[in-house]
Amino acid sequence: MLAALYLIFLWVPTEATMGIVQRIFYFHVPAAAVSFTAAFTGGIASILYLVKRDSKYDDLSVAANESVVLFGSINIVMGSMWAKPIWGIWWTWDARLTSSFILLLIYASYLVVRRATTAEQRGVVCAVICILGMLDVPLVYMSNRLFRTQHPAPVMGGGENSGLAPQMWATFGVSMAAMFLLWWSIMRIRLRVARLDRGVEDLTRRTHELVDAGAV
Repeated sequence: MLAALYLIFLWVPTEATMGIVQRIFYFHVPAAAVSFTAAFTGGIASILYLVKRDSKYDDLSVAANESVVLFGSINIVMGSMWAKPIWGIWWTWDARLTSSFILLLIYASYLVVRRATTAEQRGVVCAVICILGMLDVPLVYMSNRLFRTQHPAPVMGGGENSGLAPQMWATFGVSMAAMFLLWWSIMRIRLRVARLDRGVEDLTRRTHELVDAGAV
């Protein structure tokens, strides 16, 4: 992350048209890529949970889905900060921004529903919401290809005039690696917390069963 910050603020050249604000790109796009990866991780884990009913997949799903909210929020905040000086407004309801906001709302609702449902229903109900969220990711990614949007055309793989200068590619690559390593670290910690939470729930349930049976 320190290497990425050095490259972003001290090494990479300033973009000719947008100026220094373009450096937000190195945070905005990696955060979006991480949120998409997290959504697919949580979605696949949810499908495996529905098939195998193994709690480890539910734990992986909740860890991934919480990170979607985190990195999706970073993506939207950074995008708004970039939009204000370039577009003159913080937000516009075009296809890319609206679909990104819907994705964030889906996963925020996932977290609310997870706390509101019982332990017996939680895994299945949340898995369905998670799979619906995963299905929104391709729409977010393709929105500025399928629709006319204020959001710019893809910088990479967007056509004949798309692409980055070599120094920008190097900075983008390091920034992407830093963001994914940050996500991986958060995922490891959140998975441990999820397993501890499940252990506490199991212990509490067994204690209640013993109390009800008169053994305690």
